[in-house]
Amino acid sequence: MYYVYLLRSDVMPSHRYIGFTNDVGRRLAEHNAGKSKATRFAAP
Repeated sequence: MYYVYLLRSDVMPSHRYIGFTNDVGRRLAEHNAGKSKATRFAAP
């Protein structure tokens, strides 16, 4: 099953990112670790 998610940055509250994944916990950890180009500059 896939999930659609919306992230809001604590660093840049106006920055939002929409994505989809089949493992939300893993994907959130990747975003927070800076492993995603789209959210690297605004993590966490």
